[in-house]
Amino acid sequence: MKLAGSLARRDNQPVGDYCPIERALRVINTRSAVLVLREAFYGATRFEEFTARTALTDATTSARLRDLVRAGILDKHPYQDPGQRRRHEYALTAPGAELMPAIFALLQWANRHDPPPYPPALHHDGCGEAVTIAARCAAGHHVETDDIAVTAPGPFGLDDPISLQTWDGPSA
Repeated sequence: MKLAGSLARRDNQPVGDYCPIERALRVINTRSAVLVLREAFYGATRFEEFTARTALTDATTSARLRDLVRAGILDKHPYQDPGQRRRHEYALTAPGAELMPAIFALLQWANRHDPPPYPPALHHDGCGEAVTIAARCAAGHHVETDDIAVTAPGPFGLDDPISLQTWDGPSA
């Protein structure tokens, strides 16, 4: 992997808030968050499903669901079974669904490097072929790590004219 532009010139200056990976890890920053997200992809929608499937405590499950809803990764919708109190169901949002390649890249990596006794496999439901998570360019070429250049505009905190405290994101 090659760094280009401002990233290549930053020496040992940390990128901190300018790094999208660091920003994403603020939201998905714990094992429990990844497990709850995994179960959302596997179809869990109710609190008791998330708790049972992840073996997390009620308090931890509740905290992770709250964090993921607050971050816009999950939506929360009320429901009420007859004779029961009102509860909530959870569903992936569009931004949450975009995390699928990251979550399943972890599955693919573990199957290859630290497989469980019965490793789960990903298959395309439409044709039955295996699904793999891989880096591809916009032209569809498979890209190896050594062929990726990472570049980003901006000075990364070095005399930066844009304050991250007031920045609302990229303009439309």
